[in-house]
Amino acid sequence: MEEQQHVVIAGGGPVGLWLAAELRSGGIAVTVVEERTEIDGRSKALTVHPRTIEVLASRGVHEPFLAEGLAIPNGHFALLDDRLDFRDLDTPFPYTLALPQARTEELLEEYALGLGATVRRGHRVTGLTERADSVTVQVEGAQGAYEMSAAYVVGCDGTRSTVRAAAGIGFPGTPSTVLGWLGDVALDRPPRPGFSALTLRGGVMVAPLPGGRFRIVGVSPDGLTTQWPGELTMDELREKTAAVAGEDFGMRDPSWLSRYGNATRLAAEYRRGRVLLAGDAAHQHFPTGGVGMNVGIQDAHNLGWKLVATLKGRAPYGLLDTYDAERRPVGAQLMEHSRAQTALVTTFTTEGLALRSLLSRMIATEPGFRRTLSERLTALDVGYPAADPAAHPLTGVRAPDLAFAGTERRLFGLLRPDAHLLLDLTGTGAGTDAVFGGRARPGLTVHAGTLHRAPAGWEGVSAALIRPDGHVAWAGEETDGGALSRAADTALAAAIVGSV
Repeated sequence: MEEQQHVVIAGGGPVGLWLAAELRSGGIAVTVVEERTEIDGRSKALTVHPRTIEVLASRGVHEPFLAEGLAIPNGHFALLDDRLDFRDLDTPFPYTLALPQARTEELLEEYALGLGATVRRGHRVTGLTERADSVTVQVEGAQGAYEMSAAYVVGCDGTRSTVRAAAGIGFPGTPSTVLGWLGDVALDRPPRPGFSALTLRGGVMVAPLPGGRFRIVGVSPDGLTTQWPGELTMDELREKTAAVAGEDFGMRDPSWLSRYGNATRLAAEYRRGRVLLAGDAAHQHFPTGGVGMNVGIQDAHNLGWKLVATLKGRAPYGLLDTYDAERRPVGAQLMEHSRAQTALVTTFTTEGLALRSLLSRMIATEPGFRRTLSERLTALDVGYPAADPAAHPLTGVRAPDLAFAGTERRLFGLLRPDAHLLLDLTGTGAGTDAVFGGRARPGLTVHAGTLHRAPAGWEGVSAALIRPDGHVAWAGEETDGGALSRAADTALAAAIVGSV
């Protein structure tokens, strides 16, 4: 296996597996090193957000998730009484999916293996040595220690990342001061769908799981501590739930009981040389809103195509550096949102309850406020600043699943991890010749067609270049064929080496 075409991924959770699949789809050899010998049945993550479903749909692998997950068209912000409504969001998937992480990992591992990824379970990365043109990764396996050589190594190995530590990348932040609790149980008397409550005695939320079970999560005033109180028991879960909700809903048969903290940290760098970080190795936070796994998968979606382009020799100078420049601010925003929600769910005072009541009413009565929170929570608002201040306003934004007139094909079905997509939206032969003429080549696919009901911001767009991760690299409104061709040439030259 040539090291110039080889990436080692430490960590075989959802983030590492999605990255492995992206790399294999682009023709890059990849080895995933995972310490666990089998998938952990205790699913920390439960929620798959709309943007993550879009990511899956852009590779045509979303249907099994839709078939097995429970679609929930609303969500909470800090357990406020009034819930966010996802049904008016600009996405084909205006809901979250309740799907245990264990099943998500099974589906993603099956997908990655089917593409030819190598997954070594029962092995763990113990260190690395970086050289000018490669990285040597030290691994401990069942038969002892060995080494692998790779062009890059990516740490998807969690908050205690060995890769991050070996690379000397800092993980600054704040330690845990709050302990929440959770239990996956059966309920004889389940509450209404979407149940949550917060009083002076604590907060609790009940979420459905596939198979008729439920997850109960909450926090109590006695959880505002830095002292570990021991493992959570079923009696304690019953007592804490009843103190807030007035009853324990007939809970029984726990399959998992756990505590979790609010330690909040962000990696000082997402890239150092040939070492990169994604997911929990790059960011740690209180699990408010169930966004952690989703942000990690979206990290991998941003990184995967950039590694493919770099290793295939099609990346413009500095492309891999844009991974840190684009995704670390998303991680910082995640820290801010998580801390804000933590403050609201641990405010067990009359003044704190008044603040919650005020914000809850704003969600109910202010559509703009509600939509902003919904887009932020679901990551549909994520955009990357354009380098050129004069660039079209669409540059860097997430492209919606554009529909084309006269066909059932839509944008997500046209995206590939190894190629930009050039759209000619003029609907004229002249425009097609000017923008597409002779440009079908590695790293680029083309599509011509007019938009069916152009969404806001796309009304005057005559051509656009879409990145493999679905964000807009360039958009133009030129109506003259020559001007449009020149603008497309410039955009292609900036995006793909050797494209013009």
